[in-house]
Amino acid sequence: MYPMIYGGDAPNTTAGSQGSYSRYCQPDSLDQNLVKGKIVLCDLVVDGEGAFQASAVGTVIIGPGRKDVAYSFPLPASYLGIEDGTNVYIYLNSTRSPTATILKTNERKDAFAPYIPPFSSRGPNVATSNILKPDLAAPGLNILAAWSPISPISEVEGDNRKLSFNILSGTSMACPHATGAAAYVKSLHPKWSPAAIKSALMTTADPMSAGKNPEAEFAYGAGNINPSKAPNPGLIYDIDAVDYIKCLCGQGYNTKSLQLLTGDNSSCSDAINGTVNDLNYPAFALSTPPLTSINRVFNRIVTNVGSPTSTYKAILNYPLGLRIKVTPSILSFTSLGQKLPYTLTIKGTIDKFIVTASLTWDDGTFQVRSPIAVFFP
Repeated sequence: MYPMIYGGDAPNTTAGSQGSYSRYCQPDSLDQNLVKGKIVLCDLVVDGEGAFQASAVGTVIIGPGRKDVAYSFPLPASYLGIEDGTNVYIYLNSTRSPTATILKTNERKDAFAPYIPPFSSRGPNVATSNILKPDLAAPGLNILAAWSPISPISEVEGDNRKLSFNILSGTSMACPHATGAAAYVKSLHPKWSPAAIKSALMTTADPMSAGKNPEAEFAYGAGNINPSKAPNPGLIYDIDAVDYIKCLCGQGYNTKSLQLLTGDNSSCSDAINGTVNDLNYPAFALSTPPLTSINRVFNRIVTNVGSPTSTYKAILNYPLGLRIKVTPSILSFTSLGQKLPYTLTIKGTIDKFIVTASLTWDDGTFQVRSPIAVFFP
């Protein structure tokens, strides 16, 4: 057990700090003579530098924010909510010699997982709303992984610990998972295009719950990446350069702006103008005003990479208010690499920000799932 002190009661007056500022435990705000060897209670979610700099043995932080992200502090730390933190503050002010300790972190299974944390970017796609973004989700929260011993753990000056592992969160953690899965698929299918690999990752992703993520597909796209399923998707949605050119021309690009992207003599004309709806994407997104009647057709082509002879049936899942139809509803393949087209038609109206549905092509062995999102602009 260690003595405990409130940051607001230990201002560094020599540096001009007052209790109204030292309560936040910012660097140089705490009096080392009062804080050294103690656990300091702070009223702001900070990196612990101020308490560490003042030679505290630990810090307890009070804050209203979410606690699903683990941070690396330069000293033992505990992050409490307002209610629990207030109880500690009351204890400090009602006890002659308050003491405390910070126990070692215990690992536990998060029964709510998987879900998307609040720091992760959400859709819709700002540039082209009718292309669903994000594509999918990948593990990026509290990732334990190898760490260079020469890199500082907490990035606080004076924290000279050298460790071979660390815990980080963010897109910088999710991206390596998705990249590794894509490389794995590529190693088994070296001739597949980037679009084919993306299709395999998306259509084999594990569906996630809109009940846990109110933004639904705008939070997780096709779902949580599943590397073990991705190499064997059954069907793929492939896209080549010509398809992208048609889409860009349909989006308003002219020949000059198009060539800045392609670096060749590609051109836009009425003959090759396409629509976003017909880009052979493994997901469907439709922006529509509230309570406006919908009647939109999407054209897709799937390539058989599963069983040489197979018959897929379309399984649709959609809520009241929407009517979704696939034509044809059965696709029969007689060889690998065979391509077959289909259309998906969405009709009806929506009365909330985002309504979700799905299409799954199922041959009894492979289930090729595509999310469908209809939303307000």
